[in-house]
Amino acid sequence: MRNLVCIGACYLDTILSVPFYPEEDSKLRATNLQVRRGGNCPNTLEVFQQLLREESLSGGEAGHHVKTYLISCLPSRDAPATATIADSFGPGSAVDLSRCIYRAGSSQAASSYVLRSAASGSRTLVNYTDLPDMTVEEFVAAVEDLSDDDDNDDDDTWFHFEGRIPETTLQCIRYLRRSKAKAVVSVEVEKPGREGLEELAAEADVVFYSRSWAEDKRYESAQHCLSAQSGVARRASHLLCTWGSQGASCLSLPSEKSVSCSATQPGQAIRVVDTVGAGDTFIAGMLFGLLCHTRDWNDEKKVRFAVQLATLKVQQEGFDGVGAEVARLECGVS
Repeated sequence: MRNLVCIGACYLDTILSVPFYPEEDSKLRATNLQVRRGGNCPNTLEVFQQLLREESLSGGEAGHHVKTYLISCLPSRDAPATATIADSFGPGSAVDLSRCIYRAGSSQAASSYVLRSAASGSRTLVNYTDLPDMTVEEFVAAVEDLSDDDDNDDDDTWFHFEGRIPETTLQCIRYLRRSKAKAVVSVEVEKPGREGLEELAAEADVVFYSRSWAEDKRYESAQHCLSAQSGVARRASHLLCTWGSQGASCLSLPSEKSVSCSATQPGQAIRVVDTVGAGDTFIAGMLFGLLCHTRDWNDEKKVRFAVQLATLKVQQEGFDGVGAEVARLECGVS
């Protein structure tokens, strides 16, 4: 049994769909309102567990050998917002929330307010939380006895970090390097201008770069980003960078073999419905390939799977049923 432990913020998202972005000090009527759970790691885990379920339903064995955990700061255990978050993963969810850090006395979850523009297809986010961030000591307490759960191997665990609070995340990764020699660490390098993200990349085994971060660093393409960052993330086995409709690229180290996959085929039209969480879905697809299909999928197949999965996601609202669409993917699940 392998563990996948995802560490990052969990939000309740309020999403307003608008015809176009309003100008300052103006009024605009929204065309739709949704409230749903968000956050990079929770989104990734929601899709990842769907992929495990579909794999099991199709007779595959890999889905039986991964247990998923979320470590996030949440309101008190008895808060209605906490129950909403737990229910958001769906009936019979396999995502274990017992390692989350519950803030006694807090009743409100972290909140994200999203304006989604029909004119541009993009979205703007404003976040708010009064929940104190996770400390290194809280992280250590959450993971130090992970092997006590069922038949999990404490050292055979994949830790995926959102890349929030880089100074704390760096200390958490260094704790893992000291105490769990076989642990695999992946990190997201996403938010432009956030100091310390490259230090995280230098410590990770797998790094996911966002287009917005890469463009802020003046990289002109996903391939340009990965080539430049290969000199930073020296211990990594894989570097990945998403680039919107152009898909994503992967650089395998130390072989320096590069793979790119477009989000669309020539002449193919994509109707973009909801881009919120597209990057999280890509990461779920890659983690599924890296954890569950280590031997039978090569890097090209893993990247194509993740790109096509994210492409399916942007054509629908939310994440419900994204995993069930896996049969439509060109590469399939074998």
